[in-house]
Amino acid sequence: MAVRFIRLCSALLLLFTAATCTLADDSPRRLLLVAGKPSHPPRQHEFNAGTLLLARCLQDFPGLHVQVSLNGWPRDENVFEGLDAVVFYMDGGAKHEVVQEQRRRLELVDELVSHGKGVGCLHYGVEVVPDQAGAEFKRWIGGHYETMFSCNPSWEPTFSRFPEHPITRGVQPFQIKDEWYFNMRFIGDIEGTSPQAVGVMTFVPILSATPSDATRDGPYVYPKGPYPHIQAAKGRLETMMWAVERKDGGRGFGFTGGHFHDNWGNEPFRKVVLNALVWLAKAEVPADGVASHISEDDLHANLDPKK
Repeated sequence: MAVRFIRLCSALLLLFTAATCTLADDSPRRLLLVAGKPSHPPRQHEFNAGTLLLARCLQDFPGLHVQVSLNGWPRDENVFEGLDAVVFYMDGGAKHEVVQEQRRRLELVDELVSHGKGVGCLHYGVEVVPDQAGAEFKRWIGGHYETMFSCNPSWEPTFSRFPEHPITRGVQPFQIKDEWYFNMRFIGDIEGTSPQAVGVMTFVPILSATPSDATRDGPYVYPKGPYPHIQAAKGRLETMMWAVERKDGGRGFGFTGGHFHDNWGNEPFRKVVLNALVWLAKAEVPADGVASHISEDDLHANLDPKK
């Protein structure tokens, strides 16, 4: 009798454990989008409006819960608890929100990464001062913008070929003018134009194109350049968006576009970023990519008051 009772309890425990695991597996993935403080003229670096627009596009996406934090570093850091991924769309360099408060914020994000959480950065958010956070950004997202090594011209690349990757699902070829950074400082000093394993990380270029000679000759946005090493690489393919996956399962991506707010109205431009957000949080990207529709009113909504 006692043996039968023990067996029954064991069976019930296994059922309870299986049910608990099923519930956990079915729980929505949690994604936090952090928007920086206002900067630049109107309709440029509209971090708050752009973040809210992306969140709106994902508000009904199955299996994903999106939170938004506006105007800089979250005042309540409890929003970082229980996350699957965080994305930073903000000013970078020495002003980057992640490098403020000495190393405290860096260490907070690094702790998330150490537990397999995803990190993504959009536009200026990919730039850091190497001595402040270069090693961390290579570990988190596979690379970063470095002043005077990378460059930031406004130009109009054509993206016509894409690798097989969840981020590229349903993305059609497109051409669009933006402040597309290139010649990034990638992990292992790779050029970043082909998929490869680098240490504990798998690197995949997502958006690549070849700048014209005129683009390489400048001027760049700042400093205006040109830089001899950028000119010397004429004819070389460059990567403007990339994705990485670590052996621990953690993911990261960098996207250097996003300067001009109105570009979010371009469907392929928007889709490749929405796909990346979903992938980063380890939700399932649909076979045709993330579907979304925005209107002119949506593009005009939530813009920061600027002169």
